[in-house]
Amino acid sequence: MLEELQERITELEIRFSHQTQLLDEFNEVLTDCNQRIDRLRQENHHLRETLSTLSPSLEESPDE
Repeated sequence: MLEELQERITELEIRFSHQTQLLDEFNEVLTDCNQRIDRLRQENHHLRETLSTLSPSLEESPDE
């Protein structure tokens, strides 16, 4: 009985360790994704500003 409990505890510890590792990896991936999203937002904002400054000087083509 005691041996069985020890095996179960060991198995739980192993599972816990793996889950902790997976959570750490997931956190790294999530952090990286958030940084990429932030950079893309900044780039998008910059491109929109650039486009808006060019917009008044753009003439409409005859085909439009």
